[in-house]
Amino acid sequence: MNYKHTLSFLVCLFAGLFTQAQFHTMKIPQPSPKVMETQRLGITDITVDYSSPATRGRDVWTNVINGYGDPNLAWRAGANMNTRISFTTDVNINGNPLKAGSYGFHIDVDGDTFTLMFADHDNQWGSYYLDREKHVALAVNVKSEDCPFSEQLDYEFINRTDSTVVIALEWGEKRIPFTVDVDLNKTVVESFRYELLGINTYRWQAWNDAAQWCLNHDTNLEEALDWANRSINGGYNGFSANKNVTNMTTKAQLLNRLGKTDEFNETVSELITMDMNAYETNGLTMFLLRNGKPQPAIDALNPAITKYPDAWYLKLNRSLSNYFLGNKKAALKELAVVQETAPENFQPRLKEIIGEVENGTYKIPGT
Repeated sequence: MNYKHTLSFLVCLFAGLFTQAQFHTMKIPQPSPKVMETQRLGITDITVDYSSPATRGRDVWTNVINGYGDPNLAWRAGANMNTRISFTTDVNINGNPLKAGSYGFHIDVDGDTFTLMFADHDNQWGSYYLDREKHVALAVNVKSEDCPFSEQLDYEFINRTDSTVVIALEWGEKRIPFTVDVDLNKTVVESFRYELLGINTYRWQAWNDAAQWCLNHDTNLEEALDWANRSINGGYNGFSANKNVTNMTTKAQLLNRLGKTDEFNETVSELITMDMNAYETNGLTMFLLRNGKPQPAIDALNPAITKYPDAWYLKLNRSLSNYFLGNKKAALKELAVVQETAPENFQPRLKEIIGEVENGTYKIPGT
């Protein structure tokens, strides 16, 4: 073989080897397609990232999850790379604490008992190199359940509450569930503290929203009062101050919950002098009636009814205020006026209210 022929042969040889060594870059359908799902629990984002194999007529729980027959080899809880589960806040898994972060998810199988392992190392190919001593941050044992047949392996989010959700791996006719729960009050309040140091520090609505959430969940009330005051008074040198009916009402509600009577009375006295629309007046006066303050409610209602004479629900609130002040006659007289203007769908309840006022048995809902 002469020099030219030898050179041509080597060029062709290396070209062939180089071609075989290239990575595949085209998007080609895979037998175990990639799936990523994120759901939010409170303010905690939970993401499950996995590849989803199909049963294809196989007895997957016998022959697939441990195809090498090695009892010491865990299963990647999916296909290809290990399944990855991440949490943006601290959580509990079946009551066991787990720090915020991203975890490789692996499973050991022993009959109908499954050991779920959350590994700090979250980027393994399969489970072949999982070191249970070094890698696993948490292991919990669970039992499997029967479920409707699922051809593709998938993860379902079920049985949700405000602070808990069950994540269930389903494949074939078997489900492996585990419960994730969060400390809702702790995680939300910590998130508020973080967000209120950012751009939201200049928005009165953000401070009020945080204070109102704490009020509604009966948590962190002293700090919530500080937040309500920040919404009203603004920040450094009063920057972004915005005293209005909304945040003043939030402040009054917090003062009432905290039993700060003198400050509550002062805030209500200021509130009822503020310019309010009919719906704001309705909300304020219902709050006052629920908390046994009928006279301040009347003080707020009188100018509002003059300003909004067609707002029948304000007249209803004034009649109820008179009832709680012991003036049943005035209450019934105004209820008769309300009956002429209230919408048809409220008439049945209005008749009940009139009867309860006549009998002296009326109570504000929720009290």
